[in-house]
Amino acid sequence: MTSKRTDDYHRLLASWDKIFVWHPFTQMKVWNEEEPIIIERGEGSYLVDVKGNRYLDGVSSLWVTVHGHHHPDLTEAITSQADKIAHSTLLGLANVPSIKLAKRLVEISPEGLNKVFYSDSGASAVEIALKMAFQYWQQQGIPEHQSKRKFLSLGESYHGDTIGAVSVGGIDLFHEKFSPLLFEGFKAPSPYCYRCPLGKKQGACNTDCLNALEAIMAEHYREIAAVIIEPLVQGAAGMITAPPGYLRRVGELCAQYNILLIADEVAVGFGRTGILFACEQEDVRPDIMCIAKGLTGGYLPLAATLTTNAIYEVFLGRYEELKTFFHGHTYTGNPLGCAVALANIEVIERDNLLQHVQLLAKLMSEQLEEFKALRHVGDIRQRGLMVGIELVKDKASKASYPLEENIGHRVILEARERGVIIRPLGPVIVLMPILSMSEAELREVLNVTYEAIKAITEG
Repeated sequence: MTSKRTDDYHRLLASWDKIFVWHPFTQMKVWNEEEPIIIERGEGSYLVDVKGNRYLDGVSSLWVTVHGHHHPDLTEAITSQADKIAHSTLLGLANVPSIKLAKRLVEISPEGLNKVFYSDSGASAVEIALKMAFQYWQQQGIPEHQSKRKFLSLGESYHGDTIGAVSVGGIDLFHEKFSPLLFEGFKAPSPYCYRCPLGKKQGACNTDCLNALEAIMAEHYREIAAVIIEPLVQGAAGMITAPPGYLRRVGELCAQYNILLIADEVAVGFGRTGILFACEQEDVRPDIMCIAKGLTGGYLPLAATLTTNAIYEVFLGRYEELKTFFHGHTYTGNPLGCAVALANIEVIERDNLLQHVQLLAKLMSEQLEEFKALRHVGDIRQRGLMVGIELVKDKASKASYPLEENIGHRVILEARERGVIIRPLGPVIVLMPILSMSEAELREVLNVTYEAIKAITEG
């Protein structure tokens, strides 16, 4: 069907897109003024548009693709399962792939997480975690626990776009407009060392943001049901990386003040930080863990909330006691999603993917050193294959680019012209390469990003 490669076909699809589609996190006025790239297929680390142009996928199709596009084992897992059944509800029934996947997730997750509750997206997994934590304290029958109804989260945090997830979020750009809809909680300062919210000097602050976190816990532990945190990296905030030991100390404080710890591993899980789950980097064992994105290798929407036996058992009782966790989704435990997730885990282990990620992370770290010489690169933050390059108008003062310059967007458009797809978070250029990407492909992503930043910011 060579006609699909023609400019006429592209123009037709582009016109339909602009008439009918509302894109997420997109100013549609700007979108409608630009020529869209329309992806038709994927091949390994590449995306291919309807014109046949090939682009390296430098953001893993929004942080989800693990083994590359059109991976034979993952495709076969879906095809094989579809030949049996595509969907069967978990309300009152069980299905084979969801049982097998739950067992594997318990086996590979941090110790103590023994129960798996499925959903469809990272935000849904977080909503479930919040409701579980809330109901856990309410059903213990201990009077002093009845007041544990609030959550403690970090400034600059992002946990999804549903109302509960937004309530524990901390990015004003995304969340402020919805403030009248949100429930109240507590916010601790982010460990954003480059722009310290406490005004401290980077590298000489003695991690004062942890002291501020503990102060909130000490004063309000009777009210706090759980702390929710993105382990090691606050992704949507611009890849803010926590200093060494920060996460471990948060875990210790939660134990000290009898507060549950919810680890939102949606973005950082499944090898992104160089280890299967980011919590394991500092030997932290959360009470509840949320996973999604890389769970299916980037194939199908599937999420899970893992928790401990101690939490699960509080929900057990006679029917008339109404201790049931009244929450669920139509596609909970979808057999297709669970089947491909099982294949994803198998390929991760068979191909020694984590070792490959560590090798690529070292390569990235070395090549990113060259970016520091660029006149408008203020800060570079990396953890594994998660990178944020913060662009500034003035390096000495850390002055940001004004919004009207839309600097991040201009850089990523320049990169597209050079054959690489990347994404901005405001003035932060995000690199989240496919975990199985070759060294040569990764070097190309980095080279193009460097040249795009230089061309746009230095003319």
